[in-house]
Amino acid sequence: MPRQTINPYTNEVLKIFSDATDEEIEQALTTANKLYHEMKHQTINERAIILHQIADYLREHKSELAKVMTLEMGKLISESEGEVELCAIIADYFADHGEAMLQPALLHTMATGEAKIYKHATGVILAVEPWNFPYYQIMRVFAPNFMVGNPMILRDAANIPWSAQTFAEMAIKAGAPVGSITNLFMSYDQVGQLIADPRIQGVALTGSERGGSAVAQEAGKNLKKSTLELGGQDAFIVLDDANMEDVCNIAWRARLYNSGQVCTSSKRFIVMDQVYDEFLEKLVANFASVKPGDPMDPTTTLAPMNTKKAKEKLQKQVDEAIAAGATVVYGNESYDLEGQFFMPTILTDITSDNPAAHTEMFGPVAQVYRVHSEEAAIALANDSQYGLGGIVFSGDPLHGEEVAAQIETGMVFVNNFMVSLPELPFGGVKNSGYGRELSELGLLAFVNEQLIVTTSHSDLNNLAGGLIKTDPEKE
Repeated sequence: MPRQTINPYTNEVLKIFSDATDEEIEQALTTANKLYHEMKHQTINERAIILHQIADYLREHKSELAKVMTLEMGKLISESEGEVELCAIIADYFADHGEAMLQPALLHTMATGEAKIYKHATGVILAVEPWNFPYYQIMRVFAPNFMVGNPMILRDAANIPWSAQTFAEMAIKAGAPVGSITNLFMSYDQVGQLIADPRIQGVALTGSERGGSAVAQEAGKNLKKSTLELGGQDAFIVLDDANMEDVCNIAWRARLYNSGQVCTSSKRFIVMDQVYDEFLEKLVANFASVKPGDPMDPTTTLAPMNTKKAKEKLQKQVDEAIAAGATVVYGNESYDLEGQFFMPTILTDITSDNPAAHTEMFGPVAQVYRVHSEEAAIALANDSQYGLGGIVFSGDPLHGEEVAAQIETGMVFVNNFMVSLPELPFGGVKNSGYGRELSELGLLAFVNEQLIVTTSHSDLNNLAGGLIKTDPEKE
């Protein structure tokens, strides 16, 4: 069915986009595959110049690009502008460092000759992306693969068609060749058919466990490499010697950024008994201080959720948690506003048999747990099917690092807000997925790391001399 852009602040339908036909998908794939073969004859530096042009375009058109995201999914305009800048930073980073990362790597070997790992493009990549960071999610796949020489076909979330189309058009306007990124409004059946096509050589997905499982199944069935970044139930651990001023200043932001709709936002606050009361008191005060309203207004500090469906799902999860014994310390009331606003809510007294203990709440709801020992904090943090990110606050940074190393996730930040930067690998373990995006690891996600061993004529002669033995009786 056609995609609609619905402003979650006004509930107004802004735009309608038609679904992709099978013919359009075939044309896009043909164009992308043709470009893949053409890019083999292009230098990496030529692609770096184009990526820098894209970064320049993003910065020059920051306001208009940010406005599209805010109108379509509701995030604060300041957060949208920050996302545009982050995309520019990612483009510049891979433009500056991609060539060095793609240089052949010399191996030390016992084999005769010189052994190197060459890094080649593999072909067209399919990216299946979510709605919560409409441009950033695309850029962190597009930029490294563009440097490699892998064109990309995009299937974005159904509720942000305007943002997806805007990003793809932006890249072409900035100088990227036609076919390097193509946005298609595809059904799930069409996605499955595309994965099966031999011209598709890899699939990158960010989304839900259900979506990741379905895509991984199709990719595996067709022997295609895939990377998955799925849900998270990230722990925010506060040890008893933590600097509470820093903790309280960051904790509420770590939960309410992007209206809490972030895979890596802190969802479970695990706090040592000695500082628990202070932490909870400050968290309530900070949650109560937010100002819901028009996300285009710079004074607004709480944006609406992205859709009515998402808001209703979150409310159902909160209701189930309460029915199972959770205590509402703050929130769980309605705002007298038209948009899809959800009052920031704090839940405590969540036992291990409460569904909330093992459910990702994708919105402004914080779960706060009291623990009596460091060992209990680590055990509780690891008692999750997810393993994406986490935060640890400790008065001793080195000890905080020791605790962080015991958390079963792909990323942990000590005494800091969790951030995403192009030089830092992004990804998780367990039901949070596999593979990494960004950094050199992300650049090599869909690369053919080809071994080439080169032996010279003199090496062969030396080898032969060492193998031919003279019969001592004939000497």
